Amino acid sequence: MLRNKAILWVIIIILVGITGYLLINSVQNSSRAKEQSNKNIIVKEEGKILLTIFLKHDQGKTLDEIQKKLNENGFYRKFPPSGTEIESWKVVMGIGQVVTLRVPPSKLREVNVALETMAWGSFKTEFYPSYDFVPIYKAYRDTVSNIDSTKITLE
Repeated sequence: MLRNKAILWVIIIILVGITGYLLINSVQNSSRAKEQSNKNIIVKEEGKILLTIFLKHDQGKTLDEIQKKLNENGFYRKFPPSGTEIESWKVVMGIGQVVTLRVPPSKLREVNVALETMAWGSFKTEFYPSYDFVPIYKAYRDTVSNIDSTKITLE
């Protein structure tokens, strides 16, 4: 009788161990697959960077004074420099304007000089390299709904 109980306990312990091993292994494999799919998200590069520029209004000047200075410097006529593209241009109340340009790295200096010569005196400037997260977000979202997907290519 005692021997049968011991055998039963050994069998239970073995089954619990096997179940635990399989459960842990399954969770680890799922985690590895998720990490791998995140690494496989590829964003097609175009040889250009996104540059986000904060044009902060000089609040010591009126809007008319700011516009007059920009017009004198030919800002709206000459900015952005040729070879660059406007991705977005927003007015943000309380800050000024936020411009995102698509810029070949070789044109970065031209963008800087253009702002120094045409925008200073009207705006204080800040520059931030940036990237478009929307296609990456959509790839993540689609990956969650399509578990079989292990590689995502964004075009």
